[in-house]
Amino acid sequence: MKLPRSSALLLSVWVLFLGGYIAASLLLPRGQALSTVNDLTEAFVALFANTCLLANAASPYRRRNAFWMLLGLGCTLWLGGQLVWTYDELVLHEQVLSPFPGDLLYFLHTVPFIAALALMPHRRKMRETLRYGSLDLSLLAIFWLYLYIFMATPWQTVWRNVDLFRTRDLQIYVAENVVAMIGFALLFLTSSGGWRTVYGNLFGATSLYAAGFLVTHHELAAGKTYSGSLLAVPFISTFLWLGTTGIIARGLKLEPQPISSGVRRNTQWPPRLAMILLLCLVPFAYWSVFVSSAPTPVRMFRLALTLLTFFVATFLLFFRLHLVYRERTELVHELWESLSNVKRLQTHFVQSEKLASLGQLAAGAAHEINNPLTAILGYADVLTAENPAGSRPHTIGEKIREQARRTKDLVTNLLSFARQVPAEKQLLDLNVVLAGAVQLRNLDLREKNIRIELENRTVLPAVRGDPNQLLQVFYHLISNAVDAMETIRGGVLLIRAFREKANVVIEFSDTGPGMKEPDRVFDPFYTTKPVGKGTGLGLSICYGVMQEHGGRITGFNRVEGGSTFRLELPAVLAVFPQLSATPAPAGARSRP
Repeated sequence: MKLPRSSALLLSVWVLFLGGYIAASLLLPRGQALSTVNDLTEAFVALFANTCLLANAASPYRRRNAFWMLLGLGCTLWLGGQLVWTYDELVLHEQVLSPFPGDLLYFLHTVPFIAALALMPHRRKMRETLRYGSLDLSLLAIFWLYLYIFMATPWQTVWRNVDLFRTRDLQIYVAENVVAMIGFALLFLTSSGGWRTVYGNLFGATSLYAAGFLVTHHELAAGKTYSGSLLAVPFISTFLWLGTTGIIARGLKLEPQPISSGVRRNTQWPPRLAMILLLCLVPFAYWSVFVSSAPTPVRMFRLALTLLTFFVATFLLFFRLHLVYRERTELVHELWESLSNVKRLQTHFVQSEKLASLGQLAAGAAHEINNPLTAILGYADVLTAENPAGSRPHTIGEKIREQARRTKDLVTNLLSFARQVPAEKQLLDLNVVLAGAVQLRNLDLREKNIRIELENRTVLPAVRGDPNQLLQVFYHLISNAVDAMETIRGGVLLIRAFREKANVVIEFSDTGPGMKEPDRVFDPFYTTKPVGKGTGLGLSICYGVMQEHGGRITGFNRVEGGSTFRLELPAVLAVFPQLSATPAPAGARSRP
C-alpha cells in the first residue's frame, strides 16, 4: 500500500532527525562530534517546527493567523536559547552549566503558547481580541518574567545558591508548562472536528516536553551528561510533533465553529487575567518583606523588583485602557452619527409622503384651475375678435389673454414638477427647462432681495434626457442658492447655459457665503441647513440624475465669493432646436 505524499514526507523527517540522532547517540563516542550532532539536530527541529506552524498563518481569519504566529514565536524563542547553547559549546568550546545565559529564552518560549490559548481560533462570532493583543502579550510575558526573576534569579545573582536556583527554576518552568498543557487539554475537550485534532496534537507535544524536562532535570542532578545523550530525544520529538501538527493542519478544514448560547461573546479574559496578575504583585511583595526567611539582600531585591514590575505593568495597563476608551468613544460618535442619519432618513421618508400627497393635491388643483383658464382664454379671444385693433376692449382682451397664458404655463410647469413617472428620455431644449424652473422659483421671491438672472447667449444643441428629472435638478440648485443668499439677506443668482465642445454646460453662480466643505456636498445626508429644513439628500439625488444622463455635476467656491455648480450634459450635435417663442418669465432677466 502506497503512503500519501504528506505521510511519506513526515515519516522521512522523523526518521532523518529522530532516527539519525538516536543512531548517532548510540554509535558515536562522547566528544565534540556527538555534541555537534546534538546541538545542530535540536536547532534544525526547532526551525522545522517554526516553519511548519507559520505556514498556516495565511488564512482569512485574523485570530487563526495570530494563533499560528504565536506558536511559531514560541519555537523561535526556544531556537534562540538553543543557538546560545550551541555557540557556547561549538564556538567557545565551553561546557554549558546551569545556570547559563540562554535559560531566560528557554523559559519565555512557553509564554506565546499560553497567549495563543486566549485566541481560541475555533470559536465563531467572538469579538476580535487582537487590536491590543501585543499589550496583552507584553503583560503576560512581564508577569512570567517577574515570577522567574522573583523566585530563581536572586539565588544566582544576589545570594548565590546553585542548588536552590535549580529547584526554583524547575518549579517555575514546570508550572508554566503545566498551564500550557491544561489550556490545550481544555481546548481539546471543548472543540470538535479539525480543531480538536490540532489541540490534541499540541497537548501531546507540550506534555511530552514537560515530561522530558522533568526526566532530564532528574538525570542531570544525578550527574549524567546531556549533550549527545538520549535525554535530548523528548525535546527533539516535541518539535518534530509540533512541525507535524502544522503539516497536518494544512490538510484539515479549520473553519470557526459556532459558540453555544451560554458563552458570552464579549468575554475577553486575557486583559482581565493581566489585571488579576497585576493585583497579585501586592501579596508577593508582602510575602517577601514580612513572611519570607530569605536573606535581607534577597528580600530587598524582590521588593525592588516588585515595585518596578508594578510600575511597568500599571503603565501598560493604563495605556491599554486609554486606547480602549478612545476606541469606544469613536464608536459612540459613529453610532450617534448613524442614529442621526437614520432619523434624517425617517424624516425624509415622512417628507416624501407629504410631498407625494402635496403633488397629488397640486395636480388635482391644477386640473381644476385649467378649466376656468380655458374659459378665460376663450372669452379673451372673443373680446379681441369682436373689437377693432387699438380699441380699449381689444387691448384689455390681449392683456387678459397674455396673463391667462402665463398662468397656464405656470400650471403646466407645476404639473410637470409634481408628476412622478419613470424616466422618459427625449430631445430637449434646456433653455425651456431652465425657464420653467426659474419661473417656478420666482413665485416666492417678490418680498426678498434676491434676483435670478438667466443668461442665454446662443442657441443650444439638444440634449437627450427626462424633462421632469432635469427640471427637479435645476429647481433644487436654484432653491439651494436662494436659501444660501437668504442668510446674508439678498444676492444675485446668475444662470448661464452655453455649448462647450461636445457638451451643453449650465452654471449656477450665486453671491452667497459659499460652501463650507465643497468636497462633501454630494455625500448622502450631508447638510448644513438646520434640522427640519434639509435632509442632505437633494444634491446626492442630483448627482445620481446627472450620472444617469451621462453627465456630471461639480461644485466649488469662487474666489470673488459665493459658489458655483457646474452641470455638463452630452449634446446631440446634429439637432439644434428652435428658440422658444414663449416670453421670458417675469423676474428672469435676459442678458444680451
